[in-house]
Amino acid sequence: MSVLNFVLKKFPDFTIPVQSKERLIFHFERFMPQDGAFVATVFAPVTFPPAPVLVFKESDSGEHDLLATGSLLSVDPDRLVIKRIVLSGYPFKIHRKLAVIRYMFFNREDILWFKPVELKTKWGRRGHIKEPLGTHGHMKCIFDGHLKSQDTVLMCLYKRVYPKWTFEPCVQAPPPVNEDGPQEMEESEGPAFSMFD
Repeated sequence: MSVLNFVLKKFPDFTIPVQSKERLIFHFERFMPQDGAFVATVFAPVTFPPAPVLVFKESDSGEHDLLATGSLLSVDPDRLVIKRIVLSGYPFKIHRKLAVIRYMFFNREDILWFKPVELKTKWGRRGHIKEPLGTHGHMKCIFDGHLKSQDTVLMCLYKRVYPKWTFEPCVQAPPPVNEDGPQEMEESEGPAFSMFD
């Protein structure tokens, strides 16, 4: 088992929104499909690129709907999958390049912890935290230019994340479609994995 990265393109007929980490079913193809548009990372048995892949979503009725097609990009556990969180704060008092920012943090310890992280604003200013003010989350910040009162101060935080371990060696085959209704489900050879953004 290793970490596999797939380049995928959403199937045009599939219109339902798909969340990150939702359970999906990956089947490998024998031929190469069209080029892909996004990367999905899963834990799966080692396979050699460029192995083509089909991605299905299992509906509540047990049917498999084709969600995406693509190919294996790499087998690389060192590839970084990053989650970004953006904290926002608002100017309280402004004096040229100096400003007091509030509502980004709510205690002094958090301000001191994140002091080395760069700040950006929606209008393109860059800055950093100079010092905390008081104990309720206000902080004095310095920017590279005059800050406007209607601007928003942002701090981007990044964290490395990993796919969920949800490997199942066999998944239920979709019910066959015929005039008598659905038949008994049989086991399929394709493994099921959890998709990761």
